[in-house]
Amino acid sequence: MKFETWLAFFAASWLISLSPGAGALSCMTAGLRYGFRRGAWNILGLQMGVGLLVLVVALGLGAVLAASNVAFMAIKWFGVAYLIWLGVQQWRAEPKPLVEDAGEVVPAARRALVLRGFLVNASNPKGIIFMLAVLPQFIDPHSPQALQYLICAGTLFFTDAVVMSGYTLLAARVLAALRDPNHIRWTNRFFGSLFVCVGLLLANFKRAA
Repeated sequence: MKFETWLAFFAASWLISLSPGAGALSCMTAGLRYGFRRGAWNILGLQMGVGLLVLVVALGLGAVLAASNVAFMAIKWFGVAYLIWLGVQQWRAEPKPLVEDAGEVVPAARRALVLRGFLVNASNPKGIIFMLAVLPQFIDPHSPQALQYLICAGTLFFTDAVVMSGYTLLAARVLAALRDPNHIRWTNRFFGSLFVCVGLLLANFKRAA
């Protein structure tokens, strides 16, 4: 991959990562509820989801999913249901002040947060179509493609991890200052409502004809 091409993709990666969406919302709610240390496992799951999307596009499956109405609708409605479920869970979360874990996070909690982040990205058909529209433009078909996709994946991992860490840290540091249970309850409900709104927006998402 030429340096100029990579530099353009690097700039595009920041725009992709900074654009608000379910991933950013997932990080803010994780930071709010669990703090930065524990919320980092959610970030790991998000990166695994990004890796899956890149792999899907690299293997040519993205075009198949984009063309198959059944596959598209299945992924779409799973994503809608999952985001709304996350919203309900956040709405019902116990209104208690954040206390960072002093010790190690238990494996079950780590797995739950990793799975949560992974599903947020992997169940978003908009992510597949967006990646399908953007990523191939930076791939030279006359050069070995596997290495080019690895470079692009690594670039996306870096930029997205930095941005998602910022969202998580912002929530953990700023929103964690809340101590009044009533304020915490309404903050949880605000973010829960945002999850539901994102899910409903995804429900209205349609592929270009």
